[in-house]
Amino acid sequence: MESSKKYKLCSCFYLFLFFFLTSVAADPQTESLLSLKSHLTDNSNSLKDWFIITPGVSDKALACCSWSGVRCNQDSTSVVSLDLSSKNLAGDLPGNELLVFTDLLELNISDNSFSGEFPAEIFFNLTNLRSLDISRNNFSGRFPDGNGGGSSLKNLIFLDALSNSFSGPLPIHLSQLENLKVLNLAGSYFTGSIPSQYGSFKSLEFLHLGGNLLSGHIPQELGNLTTLTHMEIGYNSYQGVIPWQIGYMSELKYLDIAGANLSGFIPKHFSNLTKLESLFLFKNHLSKEIPWELGQITSLVNLDLSDNHLSGTIPESFAGFKNLRLLNLMYNEMSGTLPEVIAQLPSLDTLFIWNNYFSGSLPKSLGMNSKLRWVDVSTNSFQGEIPQGICSRGVLYKLMLFSNNFTGALPQSLSNCSTLVRIRLEDNSFSGVIPFSFSQLPDISYIDLSRNKLAGGIPLDISKATKLDYFNISNNPELGGKLPPQIWSAPRLQNFSASSCSISGPLPEFASCKSITVIELRNNDISGMLTPTVSTCGSLQKIDLAGNSITGGIPERFAKLPHLTVLDFSYNNLSGSIPSDKVFQSMGKHAYEGNANLCGIPLKSCSAYSSRKLVSVVVACLVSILLMLAATLALYYIRQRSQGQWKMVSFAGLPQFTADDVLRSFGSPEPTEAVPASVSKAVLPTGITVIVRKIELLDKKKSVVLNVLTQMGNARHVNLVRLLGFCYNNHLVYVLYDNNLHTETLAEKMRTKKKDWATKKRIINGVAKGLCFLHHECYPTIPHGDLRSTNILFDDDKMEPCLGEFGFKYMQHLNKGLVSSTANTADQMNVIREEQQKDIYNFGQLILEILTNGKLMNAGGMIQNKPKDVLLREVYTENEVSSSDFKQGEVKRVVEVALLCIRSNQSDRPCMENVLKFLSEADNRFK
Repeated sequence: MESSKKYKLCSCFYLFLFFFLTSVAADPQTESLLSLKSHLTDNSNSLKDWFIITPGVSDKALACCSWSGVRCNQDSTSVVSLDLSSKNLAGDLPGNELLVFTDLLELNISDNSFSGEFPAEIFFNLTNLRSLDISRNNFSGRFPDGNGGGSSLKNLIFLDALSNSFSGPLPIHLSQLENLKVLNLAGSYFTGSIPSQYGSFKSLEFLHLGGNLLSGHIPQELGNLTTLTHMEIGYNSYQGVIPWQIGYMSELKYLDIAGANLSGFIPKHFSNLTKLESLFLFKNHLSKEIPWELGQITSLVNLDLSDNHLSGTIPESFAGFKNLRLLNLMYNEMSGTLPEVIAQLPSLDTLFIWNNYFSGSLPKSLGMNSKLRWVDVSTNSFQGEIPQGICSRGVLYKLMLFSNNFTGALPQSLSNCSTLVRIRLEDNSFSGVIPFSFSQLPDISYIDLSRNKLAGGIPLDISKATKLDYFNISNNPELGGKLPPQIWSAPRLQNFSASSCSISGPLPEFASCKSITVIELRNNDISGMLTPTVSTCGSLQKIDLAGNSITGGIPERFAKLPHLTVLDFSYNNLSGSIPSDKVFQSMGKHAYEGNANLCGIPLKSCSAYSSRKLVSVVVACLVSILLMLAATLALYYIRQRSQGQWKMVSFAGLPQFTADDVLRSFGSPEPTEAVPASVSKAVLPTGITVIVRKIELLDKKKSVVLNVLTQMGNARHVNLVRLLGFCYNNHLVYVLYDNNLHTETLAEKMRTKKKDWATKKRIINGVAKGLCFLHHECYPTIPHGDLRSTNILFDDDKMEPCLGEFGFKYMQHLNKGLVSSTANTADQMNVIREEQQKDIYNFGQLILEILTNGKLMNAGGMIQNKPKDVLLREVYTENEVSSSDFKQGEVKRVVEVALLCIRSNQSDRPCMENVLKFLSEADNRFK
């Protein structure tokens, strides 16, 4: 009986609890949010407080009003704002769960991983909505089309759908939203033309359609948007010209139509945009002169017209740009001088005019009237001296004047320019002493003064440059002086190059040199002995002391350098035996030749020096050999007359063989016979195996081809296969590539690294760095020309990729006369640009090939129409990346970089510098 009573009491209690909890969650808005939570993937547990604890303060108060991201009205009876941004949420968004929020004013689900189609019922039923932010997700399919029902969102003011995967045409019905002020549909896959109806917005102030696949002509009706202050419609692939009607957009402050495939010229009507502050028209095909009328836009702060085909001079009307901070005219075909009016602009801080045909002197007052921060006038034909006051305002941090005809002494004022970070003055005719006082340059990291006529030696206080990592003073034959005693102790110095500078004196002791990786001091007059303290330089990869006067023996401690790959002591006065460690022997004979008293492997045996009994035998042998050589040379000369004398050019890493040594290593019975195939292998006299490529010289193109090959051989980067040298006559060239260090291709590597994301990321970044070096650090630019997985090589131990076959495609263009070989011709620059664009496209294809483990090869054209979410799912599956994996964001960003690179229109593709930046942002989880 008693147990029966307990049972009844318990039943009543549970029934009461059920009705209590039901009443707590009874309001539809709380129930809808709980249901929404159940449909989403929340790996970060961002919605952990979305549950019911106790009843509300009053019967009418909603339980959800205290939850994160939920904001209610004043009496907590209705949700007015839902902010789920940046909560790492994923899954399809169920639109019916949000229909009960009839008072909702703001909905923000940005910066998540929502996918699938965006629910149209949200867009057309939440009639009070004022702000809708769905940016930085992965919604796909067509954007909801109102079919005449756009007025259901008559209160909408803000709509941001940036960076999704929407496809199909731009939604026309949005133009009916009379209160809309912000419309951002950038960064998806919208196709077709911009609707002419987009010129009928009544209140629009911000329009962003950039980074899609839009085409067709830009509608002239956009000129009717007289309330618009900000318009970005670039990075698409339009046809035709810039509509002059844009000049009617009287309130416009920001205009960006960059990378849009536009042709024609800059409209004079832009002079009516009297409030315009930023104008970006770079990376198009605009031609003719910059209109004089552009100077009437006195409000301009940023003007970027780079990477077009603009010609003529800089208009004097630019004197009106009193607010201008950025002037970028680089990569055009402009000429004339830099007008004095540019130096008078009071706000100018960035001046980019490199890669044009400018000449004359820089204005003497440049830098005196504004706080110049970055000046790049490289690769022109400027002459004269550097303006004395270029850093007079004390903020200059990058000075790039390389590849011009500048003369005179470097101004003393540069030494007082404490803000300098990067100086590139190479390939000019500067003379006089180096005026730098490194103790006054605390932030300097990069200095290149090579290929000038400087004198007076290296400043003694270089070790005080605490952030200097690159210093190149090579090919200043009158520099002279001695190496500063504490030079290797500069804390961050990695690359020190001072070859062919007439430097004398001993090699300083190595101390605190853990960061140094490259030392190049060949062809000087350095004396004394090699110091064993070099073993403290744990990062050293290359030391080149060839062509000096160093005496004594070779310290065995060099063998303790774990990363040493290039060592050259040739043509000194070294003596004794070469240490037996394999590190020394692997360098090859070339590293020690020209040292008469040096012996041991790979040179001749040391026993020959101690065995005087063999002298007579040796003399007899020498006489016989000389007679044989005389006969051989006579025969060789007869056979060579029709072909021209063979000559040999060696770069760092190739022994100093003669051309005859190399030719005989091909296995041909006669030195002049051709290698059987255009690409083959050969074993050189010391046993080194090299890749040999044969080039047939056409129509007296010998000097052109040899110049390009020399440039390729001097291009040294960790991500490039080394060009070791070449031998040639009047008709043939045999190019020798490093083979022993690169035994595995990318195609082979992918078979064993299918699931290793860290390795894939390193490979992609390495290839990008190699291409970026070729495109942006070499002068002239070296296009790769044949980027594919079989030309990406590795060694046995490291995972660092090396680009092979770089430069040959462009060199063949020159050899066959398909492009002029005259420096700085428009024809040559166009070919280089075209080849660069092919490199970028092939790099995008290569990324997809790596990410899909070889399943997507040469997939650029095929992938264009594939929905982005489908592609991402395939890539995630191939790399076993789940929705909860922290790597998903990185993988997604890398895929987006690949898709940018393979865009069908060249002008839509980023340059390799930007590609490298985007990949770096992927590492830092940019989005």
